[in-house]
Amino acid sequence: MTTRTAHEDWDDHPAPSMAATSLLREPPATPRGARTRAALVAAARTVFERSGYLDARLTDITKEAQCSTGSFYTYFDNKEQVFAAVLEAAQEDMMHPGMKRVQDADDPYAVLEASNRAYLEAYRRNAKLMGLLEQVAHIDPAFADLRRHRADAFIVRNARGIAELQARGIADKKLDPMLASRALSGMVSRLAYSAFVANEHGSGGTPIEFDDVVFTTTRIWANGLRFPDRD
Repeated sequence: MTTRTAHEDWDDHPAPSMAATSLLREPPATPRGARTRAALVAAARTVFERSGYLDARLTDITKEAQCSTGSFYTYFDNKEQVFAAVLEAAQEDMMHPGMKRVQDADDPYAVLEASNRAYLEAYRRNAKLMGLLEQVAHIDPAFADLRRHRADAFIVRNARGIAELQARGIADKKLDPMLASRALSGMVSRLAYSAFVANEHGSGGTPIEFDDVVFTTTRIWANGLRFPDRD
């Protein structure tokens, strides 16, 4: 039930789904059924983000969706299933684009900056859900494995991009592409969590500006790979 996106053309293999697709039922056959299911999924996301995964109750979801408990069980068996549906609906917007392929005429720094900006914009837009994913990963080993598997797909993609830059003399050839990708990709995701989920502050106790996060992550990536000097 996953959807292929433009981000996934690099490897010619789609990224793993963020949702446990084995939990998902076939979509409703009628437009009315599709609308009711979509309302339940949207309500579930609101409740999960507001209450957390453990404290979210099915009665809260049906109340938020303004539908009966019976309607819920028409489409879902339990909280695990509706959570999987929330992730399936959200994953396109939360897609980590990875570092895009750098063409001969491209400025590698500009490509890197655009890739980081796209990821960070999606992260900020979905900050509450990203915080929820951290919570669920700590209490559900199966979900943690699924999330790690998905993250690894983008780490591999970034490693391939680093290797290509090394071959062209743009990135430091002494670096192991996979280890460099793990280090730099992890840095971006953790800084995003600090800025947009934990709402930690920067120098002087001031809120962290979005453009500063983009600049910092991109500069550290470029410096770490030893891109040619730039002002």
